[in-house]
Amino acid sequence: MNTGAGVLFLFIGWSCIFFAPASSLYGRRITYIICLLAGTLGSIWFATARRTSDTIWSQAFVGMSEACAEAQVQQSLSDIFFQHQLGSVLTVYILATSVGSFLGPLIAGFISQAQSFRWVGWWGAIFCGMTLIIVIFGCEETVFDRLKYSQVYESEDGNTNKEIETSEVDMKKVNSNEILSLETLKSLNEDQESQTKEEEKLKPFHKRIAIITPSPYLIGVGFKQYIKRFLDNFRVFTLPAVWLSGLLWGLQDSYMTFFLTTEDTYFSSPPWNYSENGVAIMNVATLIGAVVGCFMSGILSDRHVLWLSRRNGGVFEPEMRLWLLFVTLIISPVGLIMFGVGAARQWPWQVIYVGLGFIGFGWGSIGDTAMSYLMDAYPSIVIQGMVGVSIINNTLACVFTFVCSYWLDASGTQNTYIVLAVIDFVSIGLIIPTLIYGKTWRKNTKKLYISMVELLQN
Repeated sequence: MNTGAGVLFLFIGWSCIFFAPASSLYGRRITYIICLLAGTLGSIWFATARRTSDTIWSQAFVGMSEACAEAQVQQSLSDIFFQHQLGSVLTVYILATSVGSFLGPLIAGFISQAQSFRWVGWWGAIFCGMTLIIVIFGCEETVFDRLKYSQVYESEDGNTNKEIETSEVDMKKVNSNEILSLETLKSLNEDQESQTKEEEKLKPFHKRIAIITPSPYLIGVGFKQYIKRFLDNFRVFTLPAVWLSGLLWGLQDSYMTFFLTTEDTYFSSPPWNYSENGVAIMNVATLIGAVVGCFMSGILSDRHVLWLSRRNGGVFEPEMRLWLLFVTLIISPVGLIMFGVGAARQWPWQVIYVGLGFIGFGWGSIGDTAMSYLMDAYPSIVIQGMVGVSIINNTLACVFTFVCSYWLDASGTQNTYIVLAVIDFVSIGLIIPTLIYGKTWRKNTKKLYISMVELLQN
């Protein structure tokens, strides 16, 4: 099972880097379709497994299918929504991910008991196949070239935090050295949207759902362009924001491996004696915490950022997204201690469940904030940034999956969770140097960022 999970995480992360160049050259839909097809085939393989190797390698296809959720979805959200809406729409994304992550074991347990474990695979194939059909016939291409409608201005002092984006239609209304608030940008974007509707006709339906939407700069079949973009993706690992987001998000995924293992080990035995379903139901507490965390780092964060921008003279800075994580800095490590030490010392069940809720809070709030910060810091290379985050995230999760059982056996549950809490506190504490130096880091990586954006247009 650990080997299968490790294969799953590796293919989730490293598949992203192969799909990202295709997304910029051939449109988003083709990558969604390939990923969903892989998920359907992987689920069928798992359902018909005859050997241990079947159950392991079927996870390669299942992991490949999740690659679109790791990077493509965020790119589509960035295509569709304005920047001041990202926190809220990412909340919906993280909530959907939370439901799958925390209720998935519960649903799979019910299916396994009622119909055998093979039906976990068959139901996965059914729902993945249904989603594939919906995407093919019902979900339109989201790719959108913002550079055709926007212009970036920079203040005279060269401060990249004072760059603003507004529509070509409204350029005459704005002095090039004027700094606009997010609320002003919102009104400008809405005006531009209404004018664009008048000026542009909607594409025919068959073009909106075309499997491949070639980019205007595609040369031939785009093989050389694909290779160039594939190699260029590795440059995102020189961006500090990618490492911050990847570490924060990856460690939260890693903690999930530990508390799921602990639930199976402790709570199916005395004094709790939970059934398999009873153990799985414990994750409802984690889901509730994730919902609260998503609300804080999504909807509340959008309002908080607007407030900070007004206090900052109307200037929005991506680092403003990080301030609310000071709440998580306390809650998340405390949750790990309450759950892990509580399980080892048999504390009251109320403490255990609150600890799970706190862990979920950290999972939801950090996931939302990590993605929002990266998308705000480098808005024109969203998919490349998310590819880097996904590789860091899932490589960490893979490593922790392999060492989880050995670590718990060697150090004991209590000591293991105390160390995890320290790691959690230190990693979230990285927001402090980012708040201090984040602006400088972005200024120092400006040329790299611009060169990556220019590559996407060639």
